[in-house]
Amino acid sequence: MKRLLLMILTFSIFASSSTAQTSINPKIEKVYLDKTNTTKNCYSIIYPPKLPWKGYLFLVPGFGETAENVLQQTDLPNKLAQNGILTIIPTFQDGVSSFGVDSLSQQTFDKILKDINSKHKLIDQKFYVGGFSIGGSCVIKYAENATIKPTAVFAIDPPVDFERFYNSAKRDIRLSKENLANQENIYMIDRLEKETGGNPTTHLAEYYNLSPYSFSDINQTAIKKLISVPLRIYTEPDVDWWLKERNSDLTSMNATECSAMINELNRLGNQNAKLITTQKKGYRKPNNNRHPHSWSIVDNDELINWLLKQK
Repeated sequence: MKRLLLMILTFSIFASSSTAQTSINPKIEKVYLDKTNTTKNCYSIIYPPKLPWKGYLFLVPGFGETAENVLQQTDLPNKLAQNGILTIIPTFQDGVSSFGVDSLSQQTFDKILKDINSKHKLIDQKFYVGGFSIGGSCVIKYAENATIKPTAVFAIDPPVDFERFYNSAKRDIRLSKENLANQENIYMIDRLEKETGGNPTTHLAEYYNLSPYSFSDINQTAIKKLISVPLRIYTEPDVDWWLKERNSDLTSMNATECSAMINELNRLGNQNAKLITTQKKGYRKPNNNRHPHSWSIVDNDELINWLLKQK
């Protein structure tokens, strides 16, 4: 049952999306921090075809995704390699069910980063982080607390306010017909309560600590750490699709909190924080099924150009 639930989650709330493989595939290496367990604490490296490298990028998958899933869904890692950027796709301590923003995932992020640097001597290279869905939440959280700030950060339709997420999931269950509640929301409520020790009413401070951004935090505690960090958030707010296909509305979409976060960062003085909205670009492989919460909403070439311009 747990395996089935993870499969459902993989292709829904935190799932991946589209795009084709490039004509020249770069070298890929799989590295295990613990060779006795190949399901966690590991990473895939996608190597540029030639030296010198122009930087390296941690690309964090969505919930339930392996590195292989990511490589199937988007050609971003291959294009990064062709542009001289070494790409690392990590799998954290909890395997594909890692939550990304929790302390265990963040600690494993650091562990993998240290392993990469010790083997490839990347200290003086530009360091980028990016991710999809909960992977995007993960990299924003990491950038907020990293000792060495990334050169640039991007996130693809990430949930960033878990107080909002919790309340939205609760509302969806309340509105659902008997025994027809979305299993994703049931899972997420349980997971959030385990990570925080309770609900937002009783444990609001823990939700603030977990979330990369909190709409109700008038002190803007988390995002003040990003005032000088170049940041892009991509989202495709297709409310008609969500209403028709998922019985969801704007209040349950990541786009609401993503736009609020970017707005507050701009007001705090970060003019290199940008929200990029798209239309009709979200499709998932292998069948090109329409879904606005997808890897494919990103213009990969334009994103890479932006990354390379950051200093």
